[in-house]
Amino acid sequence: MMTKYPKTTHLMQRGAEFFGCEHAILCGAMSWVSERHLVSAISNAGGFGVIACGAMSPELLDGEIAGTRALTDKPFGVNLITMHPQLFELIEVCVRHRVGHVVLAGGIPPKGSVEAIKAGGAKVVCFAPTLALAKKLLRSGADALVIEGMEAGGHIGPVSTSVLAQEMLPVLGEDHLLFVAGGIGRGELIAGYLEMGASGVQLGTRFACASESIAHPKFKQAFFRASARDAVASVQVDPRLPVIPVRALKNKGTELFTAKQREVAQALDEDGIAMEEAQLQIEHYWAGALRRAVIDGDVEHGSLMAGQSVGMVTKEEPVPEIIATLLAESEAALERR
Repeated sequence: MMTKYPKTTHLMQRGAEFFGCEHAILCGAMSWVSERHLVSAISNAGGFGVIACGAMSPELLDGEIAGTRALTDKPFGVNLITMHPQLFELIEVCVRHRVGHVVLAGGIPPKGSVEAIKAGGAKVVCFAPTLALAKKLLRSGADALVIEGMEAGGHIGPVSTSVLAQEMLPVLGEDHLLFVAGGIGRGELIAGYLEMGASGVQLGTRFACASESIAHPKFKQAFFRASARDAVASVQVDPRLPVIPVRALKNKGTELFTAKQREVAQALDEDGIAMEEAQLQIEHYWAGALRRAVIDGDVEHGSLMAGQSVGMVTKEEPVPEIIATLLAESEAALERR
């Protein structure tokens, strides 16, 4: 088969075969944004779309998968949050729909979850924040890993993408499927990670303002105006409340989240609520704050989750154009080598 991007396609081959798509470019699962329209557009354009289940109920996820299937006959995946109280019911929904790939995000997969997904015939993709954990996840059945640095939008770890890539790709890249995420805005960087041994990449922020994204025009405008330094990580208020930091554009919502943490910490103190309940309250807060920004266009009080690559998002473009641009940039970089 002739391809316009021979060098890039060659380096992405393992990743593309794993997902059953043309280009191993995944869309990060962004709650409210990575829904049927964007997901199907990315899969139809040869990438790999991933539905963000987030705080959805099994019934809502069921409808979202069916809605995506109606818009594409190409493979797509579903991202599930490990701390979701109905995780195993959500896995059942994915199995019933014969979803080929399930991404487990937001923590160590609970006992039996990887097995349940694989028993249903799907492949499991996990996030690995350290080399030791990467090895453990591969031993316990993960078929592929995403290594995501702190430049990413949404929930982030403490280490940058470039450092994680150097730690993990030379050690694991040859024998395992690793996809790199966090702060990727251009194809030249994709080329670099592919050369280091990545099987593909994942981008979220770059796709958030695609023409096919249902995000509110005001949400998209906030992205177009923002620079890298506007995408800041949330601050942890109470050491007993281990809140995973979230990267979003600075606004009133950033302050509101700090207040929400204080309120939950107080409930830990006074009402004796369980830690798990406290963390779920925080998760539900994010789901609501995101919805306000993405769907209602409340860019002041909602959460504008964005990665540091947001400065490279300057206009609304159709998904096929975004993917073609990234591939052309990557190919040109590999040609120059």
